[in-house]
Amino acid sequence: MRVAIAEDGALFREGLVMLLEAAGHEVVGRVGDGDTLLAIVAAEQVDVAILDIRMPPEPDGGLVTAERIRAKFPETGLLMLSQYAETHYLMRVLEIGAERSGYRLKERIGGVRVLADTLDRIVAGEIVIEPVLAKRLVDVPAGRPDSPLASLTERELDVLRLMAEGRANNGIARELFVSGKVVEKHIASIFAKLGLPSDQTLHHRRVLAVLAYLRAMRIDW
Repeated sequence: MRVAIAEDGALFREGLVMLLEAAGHEVVGRVGDGDTLLAIVAAEQVDVAILDIRMPPEPDGGLVTAERIRAKFPETGLLMLSQYAETHYLMRVLEIGAERSGYRLKERIGGVRVLADTLDRIVAGEIVIEPVLAKRLVDVPAGRPDSPLASLTERELDVLRLMAEGRANNGIARELFVSGKVVEKHIASIFAKLGLPSDQTLHHRRVLAVLAYLRAMRIDW
């Protein structure tokens, strides 16, 4: 896989290069700002661009650059990194695109296996959300009896949490030790209970379910 990196911290940037090369990936560019990364993506074949959310040319320059890359090169995967799991960053990531993208904490991708798995899932078309953020959301009580989540069972909430991480059906099945058919039934029930229209694509309905989940948890974003 061909990867380009934009990270203004030189030590972390070089650490990423070492991890990527150890995983067998080719690093075609390593820079410290978004503008230079955009130029690399325009000139090279890049499967995934890795961006620090907070970097030049703006405070949230990584997100701005990601928006520009997605607009011009929609097939390029995007992995956005941050020191903190912030819900408003997650919402920006979802706005940029809910396919071939990811939002992970820097401290969580410090191993070859985790980083390689994240990149593989992004290239496969998934969105990969930091598990600690999804867990924090599911641990917050829905609260109001009129919440759209009030009608979901405990297992449906488990499925929705894993959907919020960006897990595909087979990944959810492995995590919960159930069959793919069982996961499909739970997801169909979630869609029905959240009132999501059946004429939307499956992927879009998954994203809408996650957004309903975030709103019901009353996270300030």
